[in-house]
Amino acid sequence: MSAAVRIGVLFGGPSAEHEVSCASALGVARALTERGHRVVALGIDRDGTLRLVPEPVLARHLASVAAGRAIDDRLPVTGPPVELRRGSRPGTAAVTAAEAPASRYAELDVAFPVLHGPYGEDGVVQGLLESLGVPYVGCGILASAVGMDKVAMKRALRAEGVPTTPHVWFDAATWQAAQDPEKLVVGLRWPLFVKPARMGSSIGISRVAEGDDLVAAVEEALRHDQVVLVEQGVTGRELECGVLGGWRPEASAVGEVRVEGGWFDYRQKYFGDADPMVVPAPLPAEITERIRELSVRAFTAIGGWGLARVDFLYDETAGEVFVNELNTLPGFTAHSMYPKVWAASGVDYPELVDRLVALAFARHAARPGVRPEGGAA
Repeated sequence: MSAAVRIGVLFGGPSAEHEVSCASALGVARALTERGHRVVALGIDRDGTLRLVPEPVLARHLASVAAGRAIDDRLPVTGPPVELRRGSRPGTAAVTAAEAPASRYAELDVAFPVLHGPYGEDGVVQGLLESLGVPYVGCGILASAVGMDKVAMKRALRAEGVPTTPHVWFDAATWQAAQDPEKLVVGLRWPLFVKPARMGSSIGISRVAEGDDLVAAVEEALRHDQVVLVEQGVTGRELECGVLGGWRPEASAVGEVRVEGGWFDYRQKYFGDADPMVVPAPLPAEITERIRELSVRAFTAIGGWGLARVDFLYDETAGEVFVNELNTLPGFTAHSMYPKVWAASGVDYPELVDRLVALAFARHAARPGVRPEGGAA
């Protein structure tokens, strides 16, 4: 993109991934500013209130990061309560005072959601942005919802012949009525991974070996969702690949996550001292190409647009590759894999976010009855 636009970065939210979102937002805001865009930071606090981060607060955080002495590695959710409404021009959204809607703070040309987990990655905020008619970065309503729901995701992948790990799922009522909990996972080889169906960042996930407490693992997952997915464990390497694009998506270099304790949990993902990511992953050329090809197929299977990170398990002994899941709003923190695999592919962080904004305009311009406006890709 060449022309500067006003971009609303939406972050925070009431999900358990609030802090990760705030960290991602700081990185995205900095990169967009480097590309010459005007950033309007819109934080959502834990009770769901949308707040306009004051420009001096945003500027102070961006300046401290640029100087290498960050005040904090997260953008704060602070400022007056605001609402999003239709803008005065087609294809824009207005940021207005919550208690005085006639008072307008800014008009947005495009929205950049950096909201991980429920309410931001599951189609909810995408539905709001669609209703306002404003372009936005990332997957649409359906792809976001399917990508967030691990059960629906696996159905979509299997329908398109994309290999996934063996699994079962059940809801809270089925679990509570079960007389023998282990009968619900018959046919799966242990160890098992027990997950909430609609949660990210490894939150609520437990690894269960034979003899461990399956009941405790399921109860932990049910704290975060009413539907539980149980997957058969695969002994292998954890690999990740980024997808970027619209009608003709591209796959990035492949990265590897080298973990302690058998799997990449929340602590290691965001708060570990060592960087567990190796980019590019040392793999045979044919496996790298297989992963890149499956990444694009998986992205297409859910109807993706803009971006996604596709996570794999590679069983070297059997030579098998499984898609574990797609993340339609992957982390954009300094420790995140998505920017790293694209940097290894020759697309640095500022260019990456710029291309995502261009893709948002391209999709908006292609909507029936929408004429391309200034700033469209």
